[in-house]
Amino acid sequence: MGYSVAVVGATGAVGQEILATLAAREFPVSKVYALASGRSAGQQVSFGEDDLLTVQELEKFDFSGVDIGLFSPGAAISKIHAPRAGAAGCVVIDNTSQFRMDVDVPLIVPEVNLHDLDMYKKRNIIANPNCSTIQMVVALKPLHDFAKIKRVVVSTYQAVSGAGREAMDELFNQTRGIFVNDPVTIENFTKQIAFNVIPHIDVFMPDGNTKEEWKMAVETRKILDPNIKVMATCVRVPVFVGHSESVTVEFETPISVEQARALLKKAPGVTVIDHRADEGYVTPVEAAGDDPVFVSRLRADDTVAHGLSFWCVSDNLRKGAALNAVQIAEALIAGPLKK
Repeated sequence: MGYSVAVVGATGAVGQEILATLAAREFPVSKVYALASGRSAGQQVSFGEDDLLTVQELEKFDFSGVDIGLFSPGAAISKIHAPRAGAAGCVVIDNTSQFRMDVDVPLIVPEVNLHDLDMYKKRNIIANPNCSTIQMVVALKPLHDFAKIKRVVVSTYQAVSGAGREAMDELFNQTRGIFVNDPVTIENFTKQIAFNVIPHIDVFMPDGNTKEEWKMAVETRKILDPNIKVMATCVRVPVFVGHSESVTVEFETPISVEQARALLKKAPGVTVIDHRADEGYVTPVEAAGDDPVFVSRLRADDTVAHGLSFWCVSDNLRKGAALNAVQIAEALIAGPLKK
């Protein structure tokens, strides 16, 4: 039997990736609704290779009879409509930051903490973590199971697609404009993004961290282990798709590079490409369009007693958002929503 699925924010970059992922993974749908704001109503979006869906207005949509809602409309919109959908019996998988730290909402990465999924029954809402958190905890999980993690220091190099379609357009337009000597127009970022890097994602907090950096710390503790200390520096880079991270981990007990490599090679959702030679690592260009978290540059960190460093890259629109959400939906229909 098929499932009735609503994709909220269907005209956005993540929403369209969710639709593509549902089709590519042959999720058993009986009906798919594409929802967005009133200004997008009537537009058409693709579902698979052959089907087009007409976008309906979210504000007027009745979620009664919808099994699963995949939300990516922005936190303010999810705050209003996700509880409304949940109250109507629809299980919401929300890609925004709105519910992630709510104590009665599970924050799920299927490869890491699927055992927390049943918590959704309290509110019919499941939170999808931040894209940069997802790829990091997928790589950390098998290492943490072997040698408990004490501390993580991570620097991220995040693609502009993480800020939405308009941010992607800004990178394109600035890059093109610089080559023809047009003035640089800044709208979505605090500084020029073309040919530049910006150490600022989301708003600044009183302690000097940005909210993106705070998210990585608190989400990692909620998903993986409340005792892990995380120090993050999050940077926007002029890349369209694919987040990269330089991760240094301090463990409580010894773990060798060889042990870590073997663990990661067996881990679900991870692909290790780590050759100590030219081109023996993965960059965002190779990761774009693929599902795994790619791990490279594994090496010992001799500045602490039990340290390890690595580089990881993942498509932020796929594993960082759409794929993770669809994997959660697949877990629901294999378990509590099985028909």
